[in-house]
Amino acid sequence: MSKRPKPKPRSRTARQLKTILIWIGALSMAGALVYVISENSGVPYDERAIAVVDFSSLGSTAKKTVLQAANRARCACTCGLQLAQCVATDSTCPIRTENIEKIKTMVRLAMPRS
Repeated sequence: MSKRPKPKPRSRTARQLKTILIWIGALSMAGALVYVISENSGVPYDERAIAVVDFSSLGSTAKKTVLQAANRARCACTCGLQLAQCVATDSTCPIRTENIEKIKTMVRLAMPRS
């Protein structure tokens, strides 16, 4: 009966390499998560909330710029809401249609020139 040879223990270098690769993978995942969060931050009312406006003609950077502008701009009536908030949440606003047109104009101005 022959005995199996014992497997050689991993070398110290191999263990260190494995640890380094695990850390690189974990840091990459954390970086990706931070990137996704940062890309979507600062826009409480996004394109889903403002579904009456078509943002499909814009790239991601232009879309983010328009959404940030619409979320910063104020509604012209006395409600005190931001433009995007008014369009997304207040269907009774007397100038809601004008606000929708303002956001559509922002989209048109941000569209790439051909």
